[in-house]
Amino acid sequence: MPIQHILLAILVAAVWGCNFIFVKLGVHEMPPLFLCALRFFLASVPAIFFIRWPTHAFKMVALYGIVMFALQFSLLFTGMAVGMTAGMAGLLSQTAVFFSIFFAAIFIGEIPTIWQIMGALLSFTGIALAATHLDGSMTVAGFLLVIAGAACLGLGNLIARKLGHISTATLVGWGSLIAFPPLLIVSLLIEGPEHILSSLHHFSWLVLISLLYIVYISTWVGYGAWSWLLGRYPVSLVVPFALLVPVFAMLCSIVFLNESFEPWKMTVTGLVIAGLCINSLVPRLIRKKKKY
Repeated sequence: MPIQHILLAILVAAVWGCNFIFVKLGVHEMPPLFLCALRFFLASVPAIFFIRWPTHAFKMVALYGIVMFALQFSLLFTGMAVGMTAGMAGLLSQTAVFFSIFFAAIFIGEIPTIWQIMGALLSFTGIALAATHLDGSMTVAGFLLVIAGAACLGLGNLIARKLGHISTATLVGWGSLIAFPPLLIVSLLIEGPEHILSSLHHFSWLVLISLLYIVYISTWVGYGAWSWLLGRYPVSLVVPFALLVPVFAMLCSIVFLNESFEPWKMTVTGLVIAGLCINSLVPRLIRKKKKY
């Protein structure tokens, strides 16, 4: 992989890591479910007018849109609104890797390797440590909602595998459109029209910037560049760069939101990332060594 493509992969990780900052800023001024609904409306319109209808796999695309977009992000946004820092949300979301392994074992009988089990145990040891430090900035509700969002992301990854080869534009565009109506309905029922109208009345430039980043930079630019890289290089070469996402999320949260970084957070971050490395990198290194 040439240096410019390595830098592109790092940039995508940085974009996705910084996304948690903009979500936190957005839910500070707007109801989380309504913000989520707006995100997917803007991600789908007008894009769908230029994207082919997924005739051969519409049901699976619809399921992907509900699980991966509507469920995952509504849980994440709400969790961050009720009590979860941007940095820790970025870190906890990475447990989706192990939820993917868990769901693959349940639904398609894919037996996890010893390295996957070891990685999961190490990462969830870090998550358990984080759970013992819940306070005003990290509530029980926020913690559980973000973990539930990671579980939906893990299930969404399994659905994406079932879809096979389908363009990112089709998946993001039509999946976003499918996610929008249920999110809007739930927002109206839970958050209420008055709260929504009030947030629109006080719509600020900060919310606008957050929305633009979440929709266009994180969703379209991020997923587009990532898919471009996956289309040109082996998955084993590209995917490890995703390990940088929680690092960027934590660093950006510290720099831009003044999030504290106590010793226990350093330990949690180390455990989770070490678990991800064991799951993602060790098996590849072993296979490479056997090959030579």
